[in-house]
Amino acid sequence: MSDRIMMGLGDFRFEIGTAAYQKLQRSQGFRWEKQDRIGRLPALQFTGPDLTAVELEGIIYPAFKGGLGQVPKMRELAAKGEPLDLVDGTGKVWGKYAILDVAETQSAFLADGRPRKIDFTIKLQEYGDDAGAGAA
Repeated sequence: MSDRIMMGLGDFRFEIGTAAYQKLQRSQGFRWEKQDRIGRLPALQFTGPDLTAVELEGIIYPAFKGGLGQVPKMRELAAKGEPLDLVDGTGKVWGKYAILDVAETQSAFLADGRPRKIDFTIKLQEYGDDAGAGAA
């Protein structure tokens, strides 16, 4: 990827100077199922890692570069209902992710109502590999 691209999600690029994120939050749970036992306390059985969630928070300055179409493009990708490849700027492939939510806050308006600043949050969930360990 280009040295200006922070992350690619499908065809969408988070870049310095356009849709740059200032915060990346990544979380992953681990599944433990309770197994009831007769005459004693239940036990926990590890059933594996859960899906990874990623949340990106950033700022877009439409007049600087990229225009007003960046958040709508995120929504268009989400509305397709397809998992997308997530690749960071170093070329590391994170896997396929689904867009769960796209939020924006517009501020610092021009006289015609166009925002000069757009804060955005996009929430992603790992899609899950059908050919992973344990798949038939």
